[in-house]
Amino acid sequence: MITRLLLPLLLLSFYAQAQVTLDADGPAGVPTYDLITNVLAPGYNPVEVPDCGHAAFGDHITEVFDTDLGDNAFQFFIHVNEDDDRCGSQDRQRNEIKTYDQSPANLLGVVGETVEYKWKFKLPAGFQSSSSFTHLHQLKSVNDPDDNMPMITFTARKGTPDKLELRYAEFGSQSTIYSADLDPFKGVGVEAVETITYTNPGSYSIDIKRVSDGVSLFQHSDNNINVWRCGADFIRPKWGIYRSLNVPADLRDEEVRYANFSITETTTSGVGVTGVSLAPATATMDIGDTEQLTPTISPANTTNQCV
Repeated sequence: MITRLLLPLLLLSFYAQAQVTLDADGPAGVPTYDLITNVLAPGYNPVEVPDCGHAAFGDHITEVFDTDLGDNAFQFFIHVNEDDDRCGSQDRQRNEIKTYDQSPANLLGVVGETVEYKWKFKLPAGFQSSSSFTHLHQLKSVNDPDDNMPMITFTARKGTPDKLELRYAEFGSQSTIYSADLDPFKGVGVEAVETITYTNPGSYSIDIKRVSDGVSLFQHSDNNINVWRCGADFIRPKWGIYRSLNVPADLRDEEVRYANFSITETTTSGVGVTGVSLAPATATMDIGDTEQLTPTISPANTTNQCV
């Protein structure tokens, strides 16, 4: 009898979470763009690089072992004079990876889910920020009326002193809700753990610790924050370097390293937003496969509208 009860409970616990990881495997491993694509959007293109206008440099994301991060890392390069936004906008530069509508469903945050995003990164010792923006991470809401404005952004900003800013936009305008001096992050390997419950009200927390000793350099949480926009289809993360060229003299060529990405979803039943309900999670995967779990959303949520 006990065995009969324990097995369903163990399966329920297993099926309640889905984790996907993306780890660099070094210069001799799988080609970098293929490695990223195979995890974030198999068969599509989750890599947004400035290669098209700066082909002479080669790939703008490569791999190297980093002792401060303790593992192989992805190197994101950006060049002041040669790079732009994928042969489009000339007033900014972008070198990012993302999930998007071609990604597996378990890499996209939906209403009612709690998602943990985890990654390591290292800014070079001489890193220079724009006074406008130098984004390092974004969470973007897709297909709501304000989806051009990221909901959550980490940006490095030139100032006295330079700051690492956590910026939030419930709707169409962003404000800084927490910041810390940037200098302690330069030349240092850190690990970020970001946890968000996509409901209204929901919760958000971020903790960035030094890899070497576990000391927290940046910590903020809010258990009463609106983190689901009415009409949205899903939330997607981005990482890399996306910076303004408003004052090129403020900048230099940079190399930012990232490692050990993971996205872990926990599906929640119940009401996440007024008028939107979730059914319990369902799955058809084998034991050992942690990359195919998606929530089943009730018909009332087919348009994700709030009332």
